[in-house]
Amino acid sequence: MIPGEPPPRVVVAGGHSAGHIEPAMNFADALRRLEPVAEITALGTVRGLDTTLIPARGHPLELIPPAPLPRKLNRALLQTPGRLRDSVRATEAVLDRVRAEVVVGFGGYVAMPAYLAAHRKGLPIVIHEANARPGVANRLAARMTTHVFTAAPSVRLAHATAIGIPLRPAISGLDRSVLRDAARRRFGLRPDGPVLMVTGGSQGARSINAAVSGAAATLRAAGVQVLHITGAQHAVEAPDRGPADPPYVVMAYVDEMQYAYAAADFVICRSGAMTCAELAAVGLPAAYVPLPLRGGEQRLNAEPVIAAGGAMLVDDADLDAAWIETTLIPVLDDPERIAAMAARASAAGAPDADVVLARHVLTAVAERRDRTRGYGAGSRHAESSPPAADAYDGGHQR
Repeated sequence: MIPGEPPPRVVVAGGHSAGHIEPAMNFADALRRLEPVAEITALGTVRGLDTTLIPARGHPLELIPPAPLPRKLNRALLQTPGRLRDSVRATEAVLDRVRAEVVVGFGGYVAMPAYLAAHRKGLPIVIHEANARPGVANRLAARMTTHVFTAAPSVRLAHATAIGIPLRPAISGLDRSVLRDAARRRFGLRPDGPVLMVTGGSQGARSINAAVSGAAATLRAAGVQVLHITGAQHAVEAPDRGPADPPYVVMAYVDEMQYAYAAADFVICRSGAMTCAELAAVGLPAAYVPLPLRGGEQRLNAEPVIAAGGAMLVDDADLDAAWIETTLIPVLDDPERIAAMAARASAAGAPDADVVLARHVLTAVAERRDRTRGYGAGSRHAESSPPAADAYDGGHQR
């Protein structure tokens, strides 16, 4: 920004689920690093994780009435126009109160009223889509703006430029080799020997837990250590082991995942957008087990790194102890193959998407200020103007 100008005033709309909140907050943190005086306001509702996750990241939260979009023809669908109207009005009041200069949306319940309110106010709209299959809010808003960014080039969204997904610096800047010994000590793992990390996300995955725990004896016989993050809703008993047996560590939850990533050589996990982005950024090969719901969206999330040779794919129905014995253990026993997969996974990652997106947003603010000076307040050209050429780093237009 130009010295002496007021700080940029940015409203971030990415709520309800961790998949929307996490990239939104990672972007907000990056913006604050680039512009420490930036005034950032997050929109949220009382539904979902907004009131839990957003304040914990230190950003002001403004609550608006929830306006979910039902996917079925029912009474809730008939009530949607009224709810959305109330939510948009409440959002407009927030935009006025904080004197917003740009709205940055990440999809979900909160994003739709934010996009509509910003459009009515003539504010620039910046969109980020983390998933391989864009949601309704982002599909509609992509027709209101040319500031559209996605996780991968294959995402079909109007005006899109692929930049990756904003990640925490603790993940995007992780050097696994440097942290490995300390990370393994942290979890009670041995410094040598392969480590398989198992996770089904914050809620866990029953089928993944059952398959890996069922293969515990086979993994032990192969000398494989296991760091099994079960999720809060699923309990897995650590198998009995003698002093010479490799550790099998069971934890319900890990707060600082960079340590788990540093300790591991390979991962079995779901293929949510954030998980795929984080593992690629740190160069961890994985066997992705897409959630067998949501129209196959998770399978699409994993396709880029699988195509690059940095991961494997196994259907949820095919994952069992026998698959682990016949397919996975030969990989874990081959350090050269793991190293090659790690390098390919890393090449598919985009560790600096948070900063890239933050720079685009600052450019959008600067462009709006230039237009306001040139054409007067209230110009409605902001949302239709393309990002400035110098905002793009050619290495990120993938």
